[in-house]
Amino acid sequence: MFQIVITEIGWIGVVLCTLGYLLLNLRLLTAESLNFQALNIIGGLCLVISALHNSDMPNAVANSLWVLIGFYAVGRHLKINKVREKN
Repeated sequence: MFQIVITEIGWIGVVLCTLGYLLLNLRLLTAESLNFQALNIIGGLCLVISALHNSDMPNAVANSLWVLIGFYAVGRHLKINKVREKN
């Protein structure tokens, strides 16, 4: 049962990351949007969980970096908006 849950989490990650990329290419989202970054962060975290459970370290590392880049982008987005609000 636990393996089924982990597999489903992995598939959710695939769907979220792919959806983000699709919406970006359809120009329904921008790379700077919080929605795009949320899809990448949540999807990446799901893929990390799945990879760690299955001892797939290259995949776990790649998706961990993906998540970190997403958090960096969100932080940059929030910082830029904060500076704009001060002006």
